[in-house]
Amino acid sequence: MPAWVVKSRVEFLGREWNFVDIGTIVFLSTLHVLVLLAPFHFNWMAFWLAVALYYLTGLGVTLSYHRQLSHRSFKLPKWLEYFFAYCGVLSVQGSPIEWASTHRNHHQFTDTWDDPHSPIKGLWFSHIGWLFDYRSRFGSYEGRLKNVDDLKRQKFYRFLHVTYPLHSIAFGVLLYALGGMPFLAWGLGVRAALFAHATFALNSICHRWGKKVWDTGDMSRNNWVFGLLTHGEGWHNNHHAFQYSARHGFEWWEVDVTWYVIRFLEIVGLATDVKRPSETQKRKALSNKLNEEKLETQVNNTKLGTEAKK
Repeated sequence: MPAWVVKSRVEFLGREWNFVDIGTIVFLSTLHVLVLLAPFHFNWMAFWLAVALYYLTGLGVTLSYHRQLSHRSFKLPKWLEYFFAYCGVLSVQGSPIEWASTHRNHHQFTDTWDDPHSPIKGLWFSHIGWLFDYRSRFGSYEGRLKNVDDLKRQKFYRFLHVTYPLHSIAFGVLLYALGGMPFLAWGLGVRAALFAHATFALNSICHRWGKKVWDTGDMSRNNWVFGLLTHGEGWHNNHHAFQYSARHGFEWWEVDVTWYVIRFLEIVGLATDVKRPSETQKRKALSNKLNEEKLETQVNNTKLGTEAKK
């Protein structure tokens, strides 16, 4: 991304905006306009196309952007790695380089003021507001993307980084050419907007509401609704407890579609070096949590006993 795009600023609504912020608002607004038009352009072929693309491009984010590129949870042959990464580009959630950089920052500074999208800054901000404030993610142009040298060394990812909006625009043109407004409204608008909000909810809702199984020192929660909507990413407390794990749904009932795909690729020999926590590691983590809870209970009981004596 050229420096002038980020450094050039205009001021309105009480803050400075650069062209990335403005472009993001325009792009997301266009998606939501397509969502509003979708009911007037419904047909079943467009609907099922949206469902298929929801899973395919969604896996581009969950399997590629997140579990492989951000956390290196497994390895794929380059042709397959690049295929899934390109599917992620069509999800309209940014380039692989920028997505991975933001996510690595999130884990480094989880639920602190340096976290790019923590709900401690407000629910709206953690859900979508952070996307409209480039400085909240990187601070400055010079401070951006310093934690993704592994991706910046690859020409393919550098190419996608400087061209990623063009791919979604071209894909929208292709959809319109193939099926008119129904394909465009459902295959791009509804599909991309729904998955985007489901993904954004991992930052907002899944750091506020849900079940906390592991003591991770942050606000992450497991939320079954978003486990289903995001192909397994909603088991968010599991993920924060074992960030390196390719598997997020540890129990049989924790549906994790992304893991099922990775496991299949592992069985057929395409996915290698697949990382997951051992039962011993999970028992140790639970034991640590129980010991901390027991100690906290003992401290509280001691305080109550002391106060009662007074």
